[in-house]
Amino acid sequence: MHKEPYHRLATALDKLPNGFPRTESGVEIEILRRIFKPEEAELASQLTRDMESSHEIAPRLKLNEKAVEQQLSALAKKGLLWSTVKEGKLHYRLAPWVVGIYETQLETMDHEFAHLAEEYFQESEAEGIMKPQPSIMRVIPAQSATKSEWILPYDDVKKLIESSKMLGVADCICRKQQDLLGSRKCEFPLDICMRFSKYERAPRKGDISKEESLALLDKAEKIGLVHLVSNVVEGLTYMCNCCGCCCGILRGITEFGIKNSVAVANYFSIIEADACIGCGLCEQRCQVKAISLEDNVAVVDLDKCIGCGLCVTGCPAGAARLQLKPEDKTH
Repeated sequence: MHKEPYHRLATALDKLPNGFPRTESGVEIEILRRIFKPEEAELASQLTRDMESSHEIAPRLKLNEKAVEQQLSALAKKGLLWSTVKEGKLHYRLAPWVVGIYETQLETMDHEFAHLAEEYFQESEAEGIMKPQPSIMRVIPAQSATKSEWILPYDDVKKLIESSKMLGVADCICRKQQDLLGSRKCEFPLDICMRFSKYERAPRKGDISKEESLALLDKAEKIGLVHLVSNVVEGLTYMCNCCGCCCGILRGITEFGIKNSVAVANYFSIIEADACIGCGLCEQRCQVKAISLEDNVAVVDLDKCIGCGLCVTGCPAGAARLQLKPEDKTH
């Protein structure tokens, strides 16, 4: 067993549901060295998926509880740990690699880090993180593509925005990484990933109003980005607006053929052949290559369709629509 803190931390991260697969090259250790100081890695390696107080964690480290609390708080502020208040006291757990630690590295992401992240993605992450089930993220259909009476409570982003106390926008780390690699294939904006909170707090950089959040939601659908959120029913705190060429999760489908790298929406696309004008716009907008033109008519491959609704929002002829799946096929 490795006794070095970064190896212990890697093992702890891989025990989380989201996973942190080990590689032959050990590139994941180099990534952790860039993010954590040795003493931070040692502390984080002692945490699990369960929320615990410093009183519970300190004995494992054989350190003073007050000192451990200060270290835990500092790591939580960096986004390397997750925290919550229980019974009037802060509790902490280890944040997963994705979605979690990686997404907090916007400020530290540079050319070297981008290449390390890509090496890790290619060597292990796609298979080790996106293949296990259930998927860590799920698709939210475009709000303007579904009938209002069909929108399930956990698909209603507009309601989530309107009920949130704090809202914000952040750059997409996937596009930033691809920019640094010099391999970005799209021109979608960076500053379009959204965050939500049902709790009030002090203002932060990137905070926006509800009106700005709703406008950003509409913009993402208009330009052709897929809404992805954590694969949970309640407690959503973020929404990524993703493209198939940069997003690590959607690249699982487009590059690695991992069909279930994302949990698909409870809808599927239908394109009426008689109404289709063969413009090909839906084919261009589909981020997972589920639509093709056959004899100048758009055809949906239902085996690939993730139910995002971008074909609907972009169809000039109104030939595309989303169909709600039968009740026994929804989740």
